[in-house]
Amino acid sequence: MTGLRSLLPAVLLLLGLVTVFAQTSAPGKVCESKNGTSCEECLSNVTCLWCITTKSCITYPVQTILPPHSLCPLNDARWGLCWMNFQALIITLAVVGGVIIIAFLICLFCCCKCENFGSSRFEAKMERQANKTRTKQEERRAEMKQRHDEIRKKYGTISPL
Repeated sequence: MTGLRSLLPAVLLLLGLVTVFAQTSAPGKVCESKNGTSCEECLSNVTCLWCITTKSCITYPVQTILPPHSLCPLNDARWGLCWMNFQALIITLAVVGGVIIIAFLICLFCCCKCENFGSSRFEAKMERQANKTRTKQEERRAEMKQRHDEIRKKYGTISPL
């Protein structure tokens, strides 16, 4: 099971690297050949970016992550979906990512707080058990002292106080 856990990230990393190298090493003329077509036709290939102002299909610039403004403004760039501009896509993904991170931090905080609460309950329970044991031990000592005093009294070895 632990071998599978360490193997899974390595496989995912390898697949990611293969995808990136496949995109960067693919010929750049695939998208440019679809310049006279529609947005849907252009975006049928994942590596393509559609620019509304120039009505051209461009190979997505993977090296710069975001397409430069000189290539196509973010408001006019379409990638993946024709009805959503690239700027709205970035904002949406950022908001969703932020919500996920905040939810994770809240869960982490609540779990730590609950864990501390659980440990304080455990400590209180242990303290009650220790007090109970101490009380029983004191009762046994008192009984033993009483028995010893009775035995001493019986044999006359008790010393007057």
